[in-house]
Amino acid sequence: MPIAKTQMEPMFLPGVEQHPQPSPYRDLIEAAQTNGAEYWQIWNLLAFRPQASAHLARFSHAIMHEPAPLSSALRELIAAYTSSLNHCEFCMKAHAGVAGHLYGDQEFVWSVLRDPDRSNLEEKDKALLRFVKKVTLAPASITAEDAAALRSLGWSDDAIYYAIFASALFNFYNRIVSSSGVHPVSDQAFQKLSRRMADKGYIRD
Repeated sequence: MPIAKTQMEPMFLPGVEQHPQPSPYRDLIEAAQTNGAEYWQIWNLLAFRPQASAHLARFSHAIMHEPAPLSSALRELIAAYTSSLNHCEFCMKAHAGVAGHLYGDQEFVWSVLRDPDRSNLEEKDKALLRFVKKVTLAPASITAEDAAALRSLGWSDDAIYYAIFASALFNFYNRIVSSSGVHPVSDQAFQKLSRRMADKGYIRD
């Protein structure tokens, strides 16, 4: 029986969207379409070249969810903040949702994204987000003094490493998502799908 297509705005790359390869991502897409459910269109990108996507998923999981000096909540907040700076609505909402589940407070996360300096985020975390902003918007201007300033606030080099990698990873994701036409889903779908990522991370078996 043909799969009933979910009514979602098409991506810019129909040659990618219409040709998923055997993989967990194709299974997810087909299950969502069969049930008439919204799904994250980034799955189309991951399903198009699943062997490469498997490496990307493992790398993303290691940077964002494995034990580290930065909590997964803060790393997801960095992802959402980086995405907001890049005006990537899909990634911003997806990872704001993940961060909100991990912090247990969606409004807190959105208050940070609206205005980090006026939010209730800890001062040392605000400094880290200011550094992330520089990583995203002016990486060539970063000097050793930037890292030294973070160390003076108690951040270790390991922590700074994870902040850089989380931000750089989502600069990458923002660009592939925006350029290929991955569209946002409803707020309800963002919350449902981000809950699974908060609980399980980035790897799909």
